[in-house]
Amino acid sequence: MQLKVKKENKDGVVRLESSGIVKEIIVNENLLNPDEESVSICYRGKNSSGIIDFTPAEIDKIFESVKNRMHLIKGLKRFSGSGAIITK
Repeated sequence: MQLKVKKENKDGVVRLESSGIVKEIIVNENLLNPDEESVSICYRGKNSSGIIDFTPAEIDKIFESVKNRMHLIKGLKRFSGSGAIITK
């Protein structure tokens, strides 16, 4: 995966780029407060690592954006029913 971040500081805009592999995807369920559920993507690279948290609404928006174009990605297999996606 490739990560590109644009951050503003007192000297202006700083652009950071990093790459790594996704190590784990965690679904954080909260039965008492369902509005606080999230999906965490944990990654690790040579010089960086981190966690990216998404709300369920953000995951839905990402899926809706790419679902009609998934056939264009070579090596992508989807199991029907579960929604699991596997790449070669």
